[in-house]
Amino acid sequence: MARDEEPREDAYPRAPSREEWARMSEVERARVVEELPGEVTWDEMAMPEGDLHSQAKMGALQALKGYFSRQQRRVYVGSELPVYYPAERRFAPDLVVVLDAEAHPRSKWVVSHEGKGLDWVLEVHVGGDRKKDAEYNVERYARVRIPEYFIYDRARQRLYGYRLPSPEAREYVPIASEGGRFSSEVLGLELQVEEGRLRFWAGSALLLEYEELIDRMRESMKGLQQRADADARQVEETERLRQETEQRLVEETRRREEETQRREELERRLAEARAELERLKQRGP
Repeated sequence: MARDEEPREDAYPRAPSREEWARMSEVERARVVEELPGEVTWDEMAMPEGDLHSQAKMGALQALKGYFSRQQRRVYVGSELPVYYPAERRFAPDLVVVLDAEAHPRSKWVVSHEGKGLDWVLEVHVGGDRKKDAEYNVERYARVRIPEYFIYDRARQRLYGYRLPSPEAREYVPIASEGGRFSSEVLGLELQVEEGRLRFWAGSALLLEYEELIDRMRESMKGLQQRADADARQVEETERLRQETEQRLVEETRRREEETQRREELERRLAEARAELERLKQRGP
């Protein structure tokens, strides 16, 4: 995040004006883009704000990147990227979103080179002077016509949203919340501060951060493993029952064969006895 103070006019690199850009050849434009620094200086940065700042910023970055990736949309989501508007002092918002833009990594965003400016910006405020985010950036982002700007004041657990009322406007109007949620027309999502975190909603679906996705996947894998273990136990039980049934069938078959053999033996002996009796009858007294 940039400091409040405006530097001298030529203190920091700036992108050419639209008129200067229009007069340049392709070779000159490529050289200008190459020479514009891909980082901001220490003088332009605010003091480090620790985990509260970085976690909020990265959580929003992860949620949005994951969402647009699943939607298979061409959307660029970046963090603390030096941004060069024509003839404007560069700035590096905490989070930027540009619709219909390739998502490949960048070291900077040069508006004239990319062919469009930012569509959505988020600044996370933790400590220090709120004027930069709440006043100076409100004026600057509206002046360069960024359609929507949100401020997540983590220290106060408040959310503020601003929107240009028309593409030609250069002053923001506040976005009113409904039931604690702020609607972003640019993202097609709703934002809300909930349980100490900035949350994004797509309808009734909560956009999860990476750690939450990993935890949910672990729970899912745990459930799958439990079902697999239960299925394995069921297979083992089924196999045991099958073996017992086969054993009983073998034993029953053997028993019947033995009974058949005994019956046949009795029938044989009975036949022999009858034959002997008949023979004795024929011999007479």
